[in-house]
Amino acid sequence: MTARHRDGKLETLILTICNQKGGTGKTTTTFHLARAAVLAGLRVLLIDMDPQGNLSKIAARSRVETQQLGVADVLTEDSEYELREVIVEGRWEGIYLAPTSGRGLMNLRNELVAANIGRELRLRKALEDLRGEYDLIFIDCPPSVDQLTINGLVACDEAIVVTESTLFGADGLGQLGQTIEDVQEYFHPDLRIRGVVVNKHEAREVSASDFMARLQKWGPVLEPAIPLRVCIKDSSQSGMGLDEWTGDRKSPQMAALYNELLPAVIGERNVAPA
Repeated sequence: MTARHRDGKLETLILTICNQKGGTGKTTTTFHLARAAVLAGLRVLLIDMDPQGNLSKIAARSRVETQQLGVADVLTEDSEYELREVIVEGRWEGIYLAPTSGRGLMNLRNELVAANIGRELRLRKALEDLRGEYDLIFIDCPPSVDQLTINGLVACDEAIVVTESTLFGADGLGQLGQTIEDVQEYFHPDLRIRGVVVNKHEAREVSASDFMARLQKWGPVLEPAIPLRVCIKDSSQSGMGLDEWTGDRKSPQMAALYNELLPAVIGERNVAPA
């Protein structure tokens, strides 16, 4: 898998990973898809837009310190920093991270609530100079529909919805769907939902087929679904790819699923056969 180029520059694909519900595995999915992408030879940038900072904790090569510059320092009003100034090296060669630390994004979220014109466009503008430097940019959003998530949706090419394998998970997507429609109408008419990643899936449950059918209204259900396996969470919390994790014999199988899911997530827009 190699990157497509146009006029000598990389065609960067920006994807926002979102769901307003917590516990669906957005950050874990982002982490393992990033691992699959670098194994495929892609240059990847992760943007941590979640105030919890979990992606920063597991994806940075070195610990992100509380006083370290991060995304919030770039997006705050009258900032003097560019996004490239806060980017740090990730766990693996080819992966980079724009981290969050301390209370930065929490303070930024409060600032954005009170801000006026242009508040929804701050991340999009910050990313403009980085297009062409990475094959793939993942934006990991908070488990809420707020100005941080809206910034992520305005900045991306396509949205990836991550939901857990329950009927409540499917039914809870209404608020996110309305937010995406609002972003399309007012800020980003070309935004679309690339698809839905089904996480923590229990295919043997009686409600599984009903659940998958309900998801179709939000966009294509991307395959394969990711099953509920302890090694997926354990490996990510240890900052290791599933291919590196030796704590569970099922890890290689799970790594293969993410490798298979990656082309469905990024499509043919940004990569071509090696």
